[in-house]
Amino acid sequence: MLNQRLMWIAWPAFLVAGVLEILVFAVVDPNDLTWFGQPVELSRQGVYTIAFFAFWVCAIVSSGLTTLLSQSPFEVNRCPLPGSDRPDGCPKQEASCV
Repeated sequence: MLNQRLMWIAWPAFLVAGVLEILVFAVVDPNDLTWFGQPVELSRQGVYTIAFFAFWVCAIVSSGLTTLLSQSPFEVNRCPLPGSDRPDGCPKQEASCV
């Protein structure tokens, strides 16, 4: 289930990063970029690569938050361990609370 959720997050984020890359660099020339008043010392391909990964990380965070907030209370509060394997002091340690 975890792998499936990761793909629900990563794949749409990848597609959005690609679209953002196209839209941004249709308007912005990488050779005209400056960083704190100094020209960026990277090739066009380097700027495209860094920008793509920055867009991808932002989209992953957005998709991840959406996935997290869409979980039901049961999914958030459930304990993945069976009752007998739960640590001492766990309120759900008894088998009747499973």
